[in-house]
Amino acid sequence: MSTTQGSLSVETDALIPTWFHVGGRADRLARPRNTEELTRCLELDPELRILGEGANLLVDDAGVGGLVVSLQTDGFRSTEFDPSGVVRAGAGVALPRLINQCVKRGLSGIESLAGIPATMGGAAIMNAGGAFGELSSVVRSVSALDRAGREHTYTRSQIDFGYRRSRLNHLIVTGVELQLEPTDPEHCRAELERCMVYKTGTQPLKDKSAGCVFKNPTLAEDLTDIGAAGQRVSAGMLIDRAGGKSMRVGGASVSDVHANFFVCDADACARDVIDLIARVRRRVLDTFGVSLEREIVVWERDR
Repeated sequence: MSTTQGSLSVETDALIPTWFHVGGRADRLARPRNTEELTRCLELDPELRILGEGANLLVDDAGVGGLVVSLQTDGFRSTEFDPSGVVRAGAGVALPRLINQCVKRGLSGIESLAGIPATMGGAAIMNAGGAFGELSSVVRSVSALDRAGREHTYTRSQIDFGYRRSRLNHLIVTGVELQLEPTDPEHCRAELERCMVYKTGTQPLKDKSAGCVFKNPTLAEDLTDIGAAGQRVSAGMLIDRAGGKSMRVGGASVSDVHANFFVCDADACARDVIDLIARVRRRVLDTFGVSLEREIVVWERDR
């Protein structure tokens, strides 16, 4: 069912698709076609939530109130490619699709992010990355609206990117400009294949999962056979060594391929995943004294 707010259509009791394939629905969901309609969304609910690919998201079974907004519409999925290597992509552009387009054009620098499911808006906000690099290394600028509907453009130096973070969380990203390096398409293709071979061999890409659940922590003190104080270590390794690969709650379990990936069976619910996250976090804290921070975003009705 849907209602209209001027030219803007708002769905009610709408599905929120996520890669976990579990979770509740949105009381209201809008798909603005342009910046004007996005501004209208902000007028309806300044605290609205932005829905990307759903790859880094877990929605509680009770669903969410307020307004959810998807930017996966034509107005936010345009791309422009400049021969100099400048690429402009709307916030709703899928990162894997953009990577393939850049590789075909011989634009290097983004292929190292292969296998990361995200839209460009979400990828910029979380500084998407992995073993081979981070998006921030090729970001030239980011365009966004603040919660009052004002437009802003920030250069990379103004964003203060860090490990899986940026200073963009309070904004609605509308577009990202990248600076890539023109080169031989075959070189780009080889790098893309190298990244995908690694991902396929080390991650449960075919399961109902949402990528890494926790950020890799920086150790506060030396841990024997783990690492030295100040060193960033693998959350998956900590979970594995703490015996986490044997853990399950209902239909959710820790992947036996990569311990920082949680997977859902057909009978799983969001609460299973939420409870499993809490139990795994407690197991690692009790075993190593390390407090893991979530990388995935959890939406709950009471925020």
